[in-house]
Amino acid sequence: MPNILEEFLGSMGPDVSKKMSSSLNLDQNTVSQILPQLAPLILGGLKKQKDERGGQERVDHILNKYGSSEVLGNLDQLFEQKSKDQSPDPRLGGLLGDSGVQATDLIANKFKIDGGTAAKLIPMLAPIILGFLTNKRDNQGAGSSGIASILDSDGDGSVLDDVAGMLLDGGKSSPLGNVLGGLFGGKN
Repeated sequence: MPNILEEFLGSMGPDVSKKMSSSLNLDQNTVSQILPQLAPLILGGLKKQKDERGGQERVDHILNKYGSSEVLGNLDQLFEQKSKDQSPDPRLGGLLGDSGVQATDLIANKFKIDGGTAAKLIPMLAPIILGFLTNKRDNQGAGSSGIASILDSDGDGSVLDDVAGMLLDGGKSSPLGNVLGGLFGGKN
């Protein structure tokens, strides 16, 4: 069974990258390269909330408040709304904290994207990932208890190793991998 990142990127990635690139006036290939680097941060932030702030109830609270499976069928409206946001929050409130800002800066530098545009990427992607998880929970039989195992595909309690393959660059840790490690208070 593919992990949640592979499943998300396989089913939603092409459409998300096409529509996101169009709304932000970015090259679609560039956005396709960015998605697998930012998605683990959002999932990692959700896992950290679960581990440190209230367990499955906290995840359900976040999904109930910010995740709607309806967004999956209406990406154009989401991207139109988020692309006009004059003060995007890559911290996603407290979900990512400073890791969201660091990731935005790294993406802007690595892909030579304007900082204001790069700051919109995480706030655009987060509702889609949360909607995807909400859909898994509510419509595909995962249920609340299944979300923890979805976030941690190998069942060891750590999302870090589950996304390590996507954050490795030629066998060495990538800067975004280091940000993810920082999100969990560890070193990569």
